[in-house]
Amino acid sequence: MGGRQVLLAAALATLATLAPSAPGCALSVAMEQWPPYVYLDARDEPAGLDLELARAILQEAGCSLRILPELPTVRRQRLFELGDISLLLAATDTPERQRLARFSSPYRYESVAVFTTAGKLARYRKLGSMNAIARQRVGLLAPRAGWYGRAYEQALPALTASGQLSTFNSVQQGMRMLAAGRADLILGDTGALHHEARLQGVTLAPLPFTVLRAPVHLMLNRARTTAAELDAINAAIARLEQQGTLAAIRARYDTH
Repeated sequence: MGGRQVLLAAALATLATLAPSAPGCALSVAMEQWPPYVYLDARDEPAGLDLELARAILQEAGCSLRILPELPTVRRQRLFELGDISLLLAATDTPERQRLARFSSPYRYESVAVFTTAGKLARYRKLGSMNAIARQRVGLLAPRAGWYGRAYEQALPALTASGQLSTFNSVQQGMRMLAAGRADLILGDTGALHHEARLQGVTLAPLPFTVLRAPVHLMLNRARTTAAELDAINAAIARLEQQGTLAAIRARYDTH
């Protein structure tokens, strides 16, 4: 083989390594109002940390992303199970979900905590676990659906049986319930609660423990995607992390 052909072959091999390897990969996700992760901006355009990260990853992987109209959380999860939606954002990889889903490499970390209002912190600062909250029968607000860690799941039966648990469908609703005194404590994603508290003028104070800190993933419907598409997405995440692209996106959002 001549020198020119050798160089050409090497160049093609390099391009094959760098180029997206999932032609025709098309994913769909339903819109939701979960700022700062997913929301409609001032121009009514989909925006947010998770959407921006997902768009960058999927573009790098050679996948398209279709954003469907907003759906309630329970309905969105059901449509994912049926395959009518092929992607969920910020998902936790659990054994129970493996039957229906493929999970990408982590693309950011989530933090779940319990908060009270600043004026009530002295009353609850010694509560150091979900079990302590359940034992003391303190009123707790928590999201109606979603995964918030083993500690919460283990305390959930006692919280429910005692009648101390009230649930909300959105962070906005939950913060209004906290401000109205429906309960003294609220559990949820740290970034989302801080964001909404600032909008509603509520001063939050965290209890002295973390319910969950864990990586989150893109969750792909197993029946609607292939292992090759997942490989391309994981390779895209690795490249974008190495380049600093994902870190730069995360740095633009205040999620603490």
